[in-house]
Amino acid sequence: MELLNNLALGFGTALTLQNLLYAFGGAVLGTLIGVLPGLGPVATIAMLLPSIYALDATPALIMLAGIYYGAQYGGSTTAILINVPGESSSVVTAIDGYQMARQGRAGAALAAAGLGSFFAGCVGTIVIAAFAPPLTELAFKFGPAEYFSLMVLGLIGAVVLASGSLIKAIAMILLGLLLGQVNTDVISGTPRYSFDIPELTDGINFVVIAMGVFGFGEIIANLGKPAEHREVFTKDVKGLWPTKQDFKDAWPAVLRGTSLGSILGVLPGGGALLSSFAAYTLEKKLSKTPEKFGKGAIQGVAGPESANNAGAQTSFIPMLTLGIPPNAVMALMVGAMTIKGIQPGPQVMTSNPELFWGLIASMWIGNLMLVILNLPLIGIWIKLLTVPYRFLFPAIVVFCCIGTYTLNNNSFDVYLTALFAVVGYLFYKLRCEPAPLLLGFILGPMMEENLRRALLLSRGDWTTFMTRPLSASLLIAATLMVVVVMLPSIKNKREEAFKDED
Repeated sequence: MELLNNLALGFGTALTLQNLLYAFGGAVLGTLIGVLPGLGPVATIAMLLPSIYALDATPALIMLAGIYYGAQYGGSTTAILINVPGESSSVVTAIDGYQMARQGRAGAALAAAGLGSFFAGCVGTIVIAAFAPPLTELAFKFGPAEYFSLMVLGLIGAVVLASGSLIKAIAMILLGLLLGQVNTDVISGTPRYSFDIPELTDGINFVVIAMGVFGFGEIIANLGKPAEHREVFTKDVKGLWPTKQDFKDAWPAVLRGTSLGSILGVLPGGGALLSSFAAYTLEKKLSKTPEKFGKGAIQGVAGPESANNAGAQTSFIPMLTLGIPPNAVMALMVGAMTIKGIQPGPQVMTSNPELFWGLIASMWIGNLMLVILNLPLIGIWIKLLTVPYRFLFPAIVVFCCIGTYTLNNNSFDVYLTALFAVVGYLFYKLRCEPAPLLLGFILGPMMEENLRRALLLSRGDWTTFMTRPLSASLLIAATLMVVVVMLPSIKNKREEAFKDED
């Protein structure tokens, strides 16, 4: 009963004209940012922080939250249409979404992403309202050792992501981990592997690798084909909506992705990203036709998109209930609350109930706005695919170069993207999947940080990873996954499933 009263208070706050306008503004801006590669929600919210001084706390936070979950929607659009993930959590969506677009089914992929995101967003909001305290306690049980073990499990799960050779998948993950080491050492503050290039002391930006390997790599690969094979998209667009069979295939994936995302989103350090990879791995494992993954399986779009949206919503839980930001966007949200004189933490629920419940209710309203906004746009996005590729090629290149340049207003990032474009073309020629590389690159620095923290806390005792029950169970699960994948029967089935890949 108390929950209903709280939600009534929240909707009363969120449905005022001012708050509705800010929720809509945030959602629209978030979608645009997701569609534009390079301009992520972190950079945008950071740029907008000075503007909130003139606003009340509630509309300011509603707008910033709208930008965050709106970007999750928008990121899938470019991933599906031109194989350029607008957001790190959209990397997995590109695997099957882009293949669907090439088969003339971009409308079905975009609709599955939009509807899956809406459902997951709504469930994520209910989870925040109902389960915030117990889920926060679960997050508290995770120390550095548990995070390290969880990430090991995530990387081993990524091997399942890659179609084809297991050796190539492992090599890609290791390459990603190595690229993640190009930065400044967390503990000593010494630049590593930067070769005295000042721009590399902060590390290589995710967007640079994603655009180079996925976007530019795809363009170079297409330019390498004869002119008659160069048209990437089929002319016959097969409807803007998913078919009955698509709905039948997609809804279990949406439910599973939403559940995974709701739980993993609470964990600090890229819950939305981890959950989208985990959802794809799970769908591929459970599918009766795993050979369709990587070739346009709708489950490969619906599952990860639901997971990253549910994860984006539940990542608000530790920020709102404990004042602990689980990712960079939430850290900026904590900064915004501090600017408005609100101390983030457990007391927000009691001292500012209108803000707390108004923000939660606005997320549901924002998700509804996003689905109403995005579904009619599908037709416009599809029209883009009918543009001849001789015009689309240079447009994508310009689009990506502007996005890369705006990261740091530095031409070095553009040159680095060009280098990764060549690398991406080599991967295409060698038939290596780039998705595990990106997961290794993102998780590498976090893994190292948690490994070193765990060893510092245990005074160098490596057994800490096995003496802590949660950490041990995660490592055992990772070991079992390796054993299962290496079993001759599974190995043969896997090779058989991917033997017809071209």
